[in-house]
Amino acid sequence: MPNRIVPPPIKSPVDFDVKLPPCRVVTLANGVAVHLIEMGTEDTMMINWVFYAGNCYEPQKAVAAAVNQLLKNGTSARSAYELNEHFEFYGSYLSRHCYNETAEVVLHCLNKHVGELVPVVAEIIADSVFPQTELDIYVRNARQRLEVNLQKCEFVASRLIDAYLFGEEHPYGKYTDLQDYTALRRDQLTAFYDQYYRNGNCVIFVAGKLPEGLVELLEKEFGSLPLRPHRDAGKDIIYKFEPAQQKKKLVINDAQGVQAAVRIARHFPNRHHPDFQKAMVLNNIYGGFFGSRLMGNIREDKGYTYGVYSYLLNHVHQSGWMVSTEAGRDVSAATVSEIYAEMEVLRSERIDEEELDMTRNFMIGTIVGDLDGPFQVLARWKNLVLNGLDEQYFYKAITTIKTVSAEELQELSKKYLVPEEFYELVVI
Repeated sequence: MPNRIVPPPIKSPVDFDVKLPPCRVVTLANGVAVHLIEMGTEDTMMINWVFYAGNCYEPQKAVAAAVNQLLKNGTSARSAYELNEHFEFYGSYLSRHCYNETAEVVLHCLNKHVGELVPVVAEIIADSVFPQTELDIYVRNARQRLEVNLQKCEFVASRLIDAYLFGEEHPYGKYTDLQDYTALRRDQLTAFYDQYYRNGNCVIFVAGKLPEGLVELLEKEFGSLPLRPHRDAGKDIIYKFEPAQQKKKLVINDAQGVQAAVRIARHFPNRHHPDFQKAMVLNNIYGGFFGSRLMGNIREDKGYTYGVYSYLLNHVHQSGWMVSTEAGRDVSAATVSEIYAEMEVLRSERIDEEELDMTRNFMIGTIVGDLDGPFQVLARWKNLVLNGLDEQYFYKAITTIKTVSAEELQELSKKYLVPEEFYELVVI
């Protein structure tokens, strides 16, 4: 029995032996891979169907997102109301999300009901009909949301900085205008759906307390569909990369506004580059968490903002290094100056070991927290699989966090934290 008078020893997160729980992979008859995480004590589970149907495949703007959202709005046998009633009756939730390369359908449910729900998801993937009435409602709602969002400086800044960084024709930089929604036609949606969902490249991720017969159920409902493996998807896509020539821009979105949105970003290699994992450590020191230098300077010392963060963009083919904050209009220029000032300090001075140890502990602790539960573990595996990486990349990241030196980080700062390489946008 433990002695409650004596406190347990304190162990630094850096000393943890972090392990990524295993992922089992099975392949359906049509070649589609199913990645399974068997974890958890609660009778819940998640199934995530990922299709290579993001905006880089769409023939015109807004098509990919519209198809993804309208998947659940009617099949030949069921109306949108009947589909929603079916999932709600069994206490489940079916969500859809569309990104640059991929789009997904995600089912959260009790494992005892999976036999009633998976066949209906298969029906949606194989037999969505996209009623014109549902498309009209979607267009009207999407236009209204966009009209509201365009009044917000932070929304305008986030979409413009991507366009400046990658170009408006690049999947990472293009954005949707009001007329793009108005131009949507049902025949465009059905053609996109037929090519990229019904006959598309797919990979399936499953996590939770998995019931017996689940793989057989997925084989029955999805193994016979004309889906294709995800491994070769997107290799023929040409990315038109045309960043803006002008690197500093001021946009007046609200002449009477008192708030300014600041975005500062540069191009950066993707996860396969040898500098990426070391840059993750440097980024956390610079602006990646609440104890970072940007936060200590611009929030705690200057009081210009409630929060300022930097991060590496979560893209597959090309990444970027972004600084994002909202500040008072009258201090926006000073905020930008301080962002660059912290870059200069990192380039010119070595990081002390105390700060580096704090950052290591934060990063390892965050990873440990992210592995607490089947859905979080699945998110880690999914990120590896969709980026063409394996579990060794995970362990290499742990090693990098624990061993990267202050000298290496200073050299990395000199290489990448160069103000002249950053695009600067202020929207007021």
